Amino acid sequence: MFDYDAELRPHTAHLRAAAAVDTNDRVLDVGCGTGQTTRDAARAATAGSALGVDISGPALATARTRSAGLSNIAFEEADAAVHAFPAAHFDVCLSRFGTMFFADPVAAFTNIAMALRPGARLALLVWQAAERNEWSTVIGEALGTPPRPAAFSLADPASTGDVLTSAGLTDIAFTDVREPVYYGPDPSAAFEAVMYLERAAGTDPDPAARRRLRAAVAGHATPAGVTFDSRAWLITAHRA
Repeated sequence: MFDYDAELRPHTAHLRAAAAVDTNDRVLDVGCGTGQTTRDAARAATAGSALGVDISGPALATARTRSAGLSNIAFEEADAAVHAFPAAHFDVCLSRFGTMFFADPVAAFTNIAMALRPGARLALLVWQAAERNEWSTVIGEALGTPPRPAAFSLADPASTGDVLTSAGLTDIAFTDVREPVYYGPDPSAAFEAVMYLERAAGTDPDPAARRRLRAAVAGHATPAGVTFDSRAWLITAHRA
């Protein structure tokens, strides 16, 4: 099993600081997965609320289980690109690598922006270009697979800035975030983590690819575990 929250722990700290959730905020978490970032928001918004939205029912089932005891949190299985959110309702929208997969980014971000009150804050993490992310290049080379383009669809600040501006957002800023991503405590665990992700994507590497993968993760073992370099954008904006 792959521990997505452990993989992105340093990135999550950057997102939490940028979102700056306050006591009374109503927070929307887009692509919340198993809900760690939603729970962080709910704990900060003690007199407010946090709503996590994701298209994965199994991930949301885990999120609900892990969020037992928090009374100001909810999860909804929905596509944030088209979901009918209450208009001008949320004070903060955040997303940890959950907004790169929209088929129509302008329409999707317009829908999200309409759910934010005027002046509301937006804080997103998205991946920079594939070649700037060692986890993509090294693992892809080992497995003989090209980068998955959707994961890097918001990598260009100019085009992404245009998308967000068209959606009704302003004060758009991009901050370079360079942090390691964590694949497990040792090469064996890292290998199994990558294989889990490949199986989830519907692929089954052949024996030669598996040997190359074992060598690749072994080459990235550190005292802190198996890590790969990564580059992301922390995007902040406001609802106009």
